[in-house]
Amino acid sequence: MMWFVLILLGLLAVPLTIEWMRDDIGDKARGNASGQFALLSQGATHYEWMGPERGPVALCIHGLTTPSFVWRGMAKGLALMGFRVLVYDLYGRGLSDRVRGKQDAAFFVQQITDLLAHENVKGHLTVFGYSMGGAIAAHFTAQHPGSVKQLVLLAPAGMFDLGGGQLRIARDLPVIGDWLFLLVYPFILRKGIRAEAHLPSSVPDIAALQAAETDRRGYFPAVLASLRGVLRHDAEDAHRAIAAAGVPVLAIWAEEDDVIPLSGKDTLAQWNPQAMQAVIPEAAHSVTYTHTDQVLEVFRTSRG
Repeated sequence: MMWFVLILLGLLAVPLTIEWMRDDIGDKARGNASGQFALLSQGATHYEWMGPERGPVALCIHGLTTPSFVWRGMAKGLALMGFRVLVYDLYGRGLSDRVRGKQDAAFFVQQITDLLAHENVKGHLTVFGYSMGGAIAAHFTAQHPGSVKQLVLLAPAGMFDLGGGQLRIARDLPVIGDWLFLLVYPFILRKGIRAEAHLPSSVPDIAALQAAETDRRGYFPAVLASLRGVLRHDAEDAHRAIAAAGVPVLAIWAEEDDVIPLSGKDTLAQWNPQAMQAVIPEAAHSVTYTHTDQVLEVFRTSRG
């Protein structure tokens, strides 16, 4: 019986041990990185500027699992359009600090306001939000409508609770949920990365970059913290506030998205009837880097 108990405890410890053995963000990784680092109120944030120094600022907010390199193709296009593009890693992703605690809307909005203050960026931003970044962008815009010239949402979260389905038990149960998430979700995510590895991409070697991200300590706990935080509720109040403030909104959806369903388009239309909306045909949730030219063309057209 004692051996059985020991074996069981050992098996239960496997996901936690694997997480502990993953590589931490080291000085070498940060030293070899492009961009810069800012020590903000919640921790160090990795960020990078692209494009002409005197161009209008475009702030790009990435999603749940893929850090700021997801914007490399889009940022080049925006820079060619004359924008000064600011990309950064959300806490828990990329080369930004792994910050413990709940990753709710206020947590992520604070990171943005801290970073903009650090870089002395004031007002008239074009804010891009992809996937979970769309929800974060909406909350930021709702709180700072006078600073946002246009809000651009790409396959945005925030139209419904995104933590349901298979992830609901892991999200809703403390301790047991953490263990279950560390046991199951790495396999789910890596399977998804492999399934998309053959797709064309404006980000070179994006599948390898995404896979490498899953080997860093603190990454999966951060994903779970976001599912328990900013993604746990919809962003209806934020979108209605944006509509009331009259901030121009462009939402770009992917026709074959199995993460953020196209029904979100109708939900946004109810919350903000003034929002411009477009659908990229034959695109999946990876639309930002697989259909970059089409996304940029829709954005260019929206500017008149």
